[in-house]
Amino acid sequence: MAPLRSFGSGQEAEHPEYAGQYHLESCLGAGGMGVVHLATSASGLRLAIKVVHAEYAADPEFRARFRQEVSAARRVSGAFTAPVVDADPNARLPWMATLFIPGPTLAEQVKRNGALEPDEVRRLGAGLAEALRDIHRAGVVHRDLKPSNVLLAPDGPKVIDFGISRPTDSDLRTETGKLIGSPPFMAPEQFQRPREVGPAADVFAMGAVLAHAATGRGPFDSNSPYIVAYQVVHNEPDLAGVPRDLVPLILRCLAKDPADRPVPAEVMDALRQPTAASAPRIPAQRRPPEETHIAGSRSPEPTTATRGRRRRLRRAPAVGIALVLAVGGGLGIRELVSSDAPPTAPVKADAETFRPWSTTLGGDRTQDTPPVCTSGEGALYCTAPGVPAARLDAVDGRVAWSYKEKDAEGSGNGGASEDATALPELSGGLLHIASDGRLRALDPRSGKQRWDVDTSAYAAVVHSADTTLLVGERGAVRALDSASGEERWSGRIGGLGTQWISGSGGAGVFYAATPSADGSVTQVSAVSVERGTVLWTRSAAGDLSPFAAPDGAVYLMSAKDQLVDSIVRVDSAKRSVRRVSLPTPLDQASAAESGGVAYLSGVGGSLVAVDTRRAGDGAELWRLETSVSRPSRPVVSGGHVYVTAPDGRLLATDARTGDPLGQTRPRLGGNTARVVAELPAPVVVGDRVFGSAPDGSVFALDARKPAGW
Repeated sequence: MAPLRSFGSGQEAEHPEYAGQYHLESCLGAGGMGVVHLATSASGLRLAIKVVHAEYAADPEFRARFRQEVSAARRVSGAFTAPVVDADPNARLPWMATLFIPGPTLAEQVKRNGALEPDEVRRLGAGLAEALRDIHRAGVVHRDLKPSNVLLAPDGPKVIDFGISRPTDSDLRTETGKLIGSPPFMAPEQFQRPREVGPAADVFAMGAVLAHAATGRGPFDSNSPYIVAYQVVHNEPDLAGVPRDLVPLILRCLAKDPADRPVPAEVMDALRQPTAASAPRIPAQRRPPEETHIAGSRSPEPTTATRGRRRRLRRAPAVGIALVLAVGGGLGIRELVSSDAPPTAPVKADAETFRPWSTTLGGDRTQDTPPVCTSGEGALYCTAPGVPAARLDAVDGRVAWSYKEKDAEGSGNGGASEDATALPELSGGLLHIASDGRLRALDPRSGKQRWDVDTSAYAAVVHSADTTLLVGERGAVRALDSASGEERWSGRIGGLGTQWISGSGGAGVFYAATPSADGSVTQVSAVSVERGTVLWTRSAAGDLSPFAAPDGAVYLMSAKDQLVDSIVRVDSAKRSVRRVSLPTPLDQASAAESGGVAYLSGVGGSLVAVDTRRAGDGAELWRLETSVSRPSRPVVSGGHVYVTAPDGRLLATDARTGDPLGQTRPRLGGNTARVVAELPAPVVVGDRVFGSAPDGSVFALDARKPAGW
């Protein structure tokens, strides 16, 4: 948010009493574009709500920029920013609510108390670098990092005010001749080539902010913004008074050429090194005492109650494929039947013999896309760019076989598929993989292809224990025998936007959720796996997406403008509908279910447990704000909740209390600016948990001892 300042009578007169459902209690301050109010949510969260001035609300261009600010803030909302709770950029007076963070801005702190101590500057630098790493990995360039946009919270610095930030995929561009930013903290390219500003500009600003924190003034100082602009472009920075050991790093950040500046991860590494004066207090994750590196693969999807999973089959970038995986519920662990080889022994996580392992598959390592895995009896089955499928021994990570498209009979494409990171599925005793517009069924023991089918005309695939459902765009469905590939039935069910999920165990049903055109109502249908007949249909309010289908029920998330506000449970026997509201909506949430409790993770790092058997305020059992800006879908097993972070960390939380239990070290790939749109979730088998990371690794840990990760 903008720096908080006093406001005039004209601005005071336009203060509303409410912003949406939130009663505005008091005024925290104001910037040039709006007023910031204190408010309290229904669940007791203290909020800072920014309300735009009426004069700017009437400007279509400003509204567009405010919508961009809300979008950017939601994308990066997490441990190093003020998480967005709610917003309405289309209101008469547009507003955005974030968690209230107590603490002064860096500008206020330096003005009141002078320059920071050297240790404080190092900790500030480490925190800002970590914040920028997450911001850039979310595809956002801040473009206005300065002391007044850095809050000094008790748990570390928070970067605020994304009013002029720009998502890297945004079509909104800086107008010719219009400079946007604060000159003392702008990079040379912001003055010279404003349309070409990228993440390196934020690194330049970070260097200037650290110099300001260490000396009380900026490295380019003048009362005239024009002189400052000239100095930024042509002069060397004035770093007199900066601690000697920090000068080389800050000089690199302030390099005139963006290519000469370090990336945030390099700044983090540099500040993580102890100096003669002190060791900066940066939390370090403990590594497993014995970690074996072999040859490995990419990251798995969650293990939850259901067996069905929706998979996007379009020819699209591999990361985009993973986005739709969140729709289809969890990943079931099922036994495989094969006549080609004796069964593999089940996984046994003996505390005396179990050793963590890490395996990296081959393939295309330039994408920094985590592997995606599923599990069967004693093995993991993973896919990665350039590796459509591979079998890994769950005990030691050894690669038993690796399938290449040239291995397929009649395949004319021996290269990597664009679909290479779609989730592999086990159904009908075979391993199903999507690649190059085809669905292939492989023998899980040998990797040999048994059958394949053209899926270019279909948008998604859902698997039950023995049936494969091909789903078209407008309700066309075709069911295949998963073992033979032969058609069982076909027809038209649902329509545009229908999402499918398979019932777990021997339920023998698929569930279809079809929203109305305006998203106000969703029709939920149960469909016979064997015959394709619609067994029953029930309507429920809201735009609903199914995420779990344990025996006798289907669970769905209700969302509006990507904000999940409630969980809906439809009882399969009684056809009854039960809705449980979330006290605070979650942005772009994904979910899992266990024992009637829904576990949700949202953009911004919130992890929430909701008991769907309760009503009212008591339904939310706990809420944890993690350090993960865009977590994977949660996985629930053995009393723990697991999520994966964009930097490859695996985190464990107590499912009953919400207490953090442990986390692994980061496992970043070579491109630290790489954005992973959707993270594959962990896989849990017995007492072992398997994760994967952007560095291409698949790793195994003892699920019983997350504190030792």
